[in-house]
Amino acid sequence: MRVLLVEDDPRIRSDVTAALEAHHYIVDVERDGEQAWFKGDTEDYSAVILDLGLPQMDGLSVLKRWRAAGRDFPVLVLTARGSWSERVEGIDSGADDYLPKPFAMEELLARLRAILRRRAGHASAIVRVGDIAVDTRLMRVTRNGIPYLLSPQEFRLISYLAHNVGRVVPQQELAEQLQAEHYERESNAVEVLIGRVRRKLGAGVIETHRGFGYSIAGP
Repeated sequence: MRVLLVEDDPRIRSDVTAALEAHHYIVDVERDGEQAWFKGDTEDYSAVILDLGLPQMDGLSVLKRWRAAGRDFPVLVLTARGSWSERVEGIDSGADDYLPKPFAMEELLARLRAILRRRAGHASAIVRVGDIAVDTRLMRVTRNGIPYLLSPQEFRLISYLAHNVGRVVPQQELAEQLQAEHYERESNAVEVLIGRVRRKLGAGVIETHRGFGYSIAGP
């Protein structure tokens, strides 16, 4: 899944980026509010981690502009501001969750998984679609209880489709969620990846909708 991290503190930015990438997220990074607003307004993200104390434009203003423009991706707000009134303002402005600094990295990852699950309508850390179970905490996929060894890209593919169950995901959207923007995306990369996953999990796990995209097979 592709996540936008907006943080101007270089140490926090580096630590959070490393943790997200270790858990198989694709991470785009911005350091100031103006650039973050533009990126979120023009790109598709599964979620955004947004600091409030930003140069150029503060995080709350960025969030309000996204929501006013209809950008509905889940947003986890980070801030050193600790008062309850500021937290209320952040949530009322459209934040999905709020994490004060300093924070434990495991808590950030858990809160990110939670807002992604809620967006997809799942309550548990294990996302189940038919006989497929995607464990978002352990980054493991099983089918009928049998675990399968998947590469990071293969896991991202199954996880993204599972989080979008009931929807046909266009090929371009999948490509954007599976590779960082600075990588050159080959035209057949998604088809090759889907072929690999089908060979591992079974041909019927991912359905092709000609001219529209792909979906994970439902119950």
